[in-house]
Amino acid sequence: MYKLVIVDDEPSVVNGLGTYFDWAAYGIELVGTADDGDKGLALIKEVEPDIVLTDVKMPSMDGIAMSTEIRNILPHAKIIFISGFDNAEYLKSALKVHAVDYIFKPVSRKELHTVITRVLTSLQEEAKAKELVNEMQVKLTESLPLLRERFLLSVISDGFKEERVRERIRFLNLPLLDAQAYIVMVVVIDDLSQVMDSRSERDKQLLSYAALNIIQELMDKTKRGVVFEKVTGEYVGILLQGPEMEGEEDGLLVLAAAVRDNLSRWLKLSVTIGVGEYVNKLSELPLSYKQAREAASQKWYLGKNQILTVDSLQSVESKHYRLAETAEQVLAAIKSGDNTGLGRELDEIFDSMSRSRKEGFRYGRNISQQLILLSTRVLLELNALNGDWEAKETEAWEMVLRQETIQDLKKHVSSYLDEVCSCVREKRSGRTGSVIDRIHRLIQERYAENLTIVEIAEGVFLSPTYVSLLFKQETGETLFEYLTKVRIEKAKELLRDPRNKFYEICHAVGYVDPSHFSKLFKKMTGFTPSAYRDQL
Repeated sequence: MYKLVIVDDEPSVVNGLGTYFDWAAYGIELVGTADDGDKGLALIKEVEPDIVLTDVKMPSMDGIAMSTEIRNILPHAKIIFISGFDNAEYLKSALKVHAVDYIFKPVSRKELHTVITRVLTSLQEEAKAKELVNEMQVKLTESLPLLRERFLLSVISDGFKEERVRERIRFLNLPLLDAQAYIVMVVVIDDLSQVMDSRSERDKQLLSYAALNIIQELMDKTKRGVVFEKVTGEYVGILLQGPEMEGEEDGLLVLAAAVRDNLSRWLKLSVTIGVGEYVNKLSELPLSYKQAREAASQKWYLGKNQILTVDSLQSVESKHYRLAETAEQVLAAIKSGDNTGLGRELDEIFDSMSRSRKEGFRYGRNISQQLILLSTRVLLELNALNGDWEAKETEAWEMVLRQETIQDLKKHVSSYLDEVCSCVREKRSGRTGSVIDRIHRLIQERYAENLTIVEIAEGVFLSPTYVSLLFKQETGETLFEYLTKVRIEKAKELLRDPRNKFYEICHAVGYVDPSHFSKLFKKMTGFTPSAYRDQL
């Protein structure tokens, strides 16, 4: 309910207004009365009413003087004057203190109803407006992190005049003013796709929040500054240089090392950190950011989990590497199945790209994709590009795009091309049939063991992936399918002798669980072991 105070030096008026008008029906509570301005002002300070109904002319302090004081302590209170004098000067005074209305005595209920209704409407509108402002204030507070992030993004990306953003910096409560110089540090998560692909969206957000907190806490311990996430997996720290110049660079590198080590310790993250150079103005921060980002990108050549400065941007040589210079040698090595020769050519290609850094990682990936295309050409010529090889080729292409260092890229491409080379060598030398025969013999000899693909591959001195691919390509069935077929045929032989117990046969052909063996036998023959023996 709204609170009302009545101030009048005539008891009959106070009694009449308090008794004969139903204030409760309007949602108003009469919280007190006074018979002069001094007492009225003291009461109003104590109860802080929403509405004050006061006489104009009173002893000690009149209504005009009292209302002037009320305006200072309760600027939103609604003041209604009542007076027995039709005096123009009183009306002018009422306007000066922003009274909402002026009623002449004797007060009629109808007129008071009209005035109070208008006052209540005004109070309700003000309450709604205040509520709206409060809601907007809450929303603004909630959106401040986003507003800060947007502003910081513009600071490192766009040119601007420093004097125009100072007020905005103060509003966003960012510690970016009054520094002698600024410098940018970029923290990039290594192997980002591997880190993020296995996480839910909630876990990704938690990881980002934790990383930002760790970096900001470490910055706060040694330097002033602010950190934010530019894109997923890239955190940008803007640092302020203090009044002491000496030791600033060493301190920055110590901070970077602490960030790297703590992210590794607490979040199990490997990160590469790029550091730009100091700039004198906020408006020059885009330059420092560009330097820091380019320094971080040098992990393509220098490796992950390092702290890289602008010194690492210097190329060893400016010569551009072109695959055309060695493409024929690579193609010849793959066609002849020469793994050793292929290895030498790949060493030369990737060493050349490491020495010439101008093209960057995009060019390295492009070269790698061209190498995969060369190998595909050879497989097509040998009619060896079946569905399995097409799937492996697709995976190889995708993996090329996920590599973040030239060393990892070389390892991936070399592994894939080495498999292609081995396949080609087997095809050309006619050894494929020999390998298949050796696999057949090994399974015939060891079917009773808990035989795995790894053990089969070791038995023929090849990799498990290549053995699986080769066997399926040449026989049309998988190693597991062939092993099962051999075991079931051996079981059928043993079932011919009624002296052999079912569980003994199960163990004799390499199975531990008789129930599983029975299901497999029926799947392969159409009979359970007992039914098969009966029909014999």
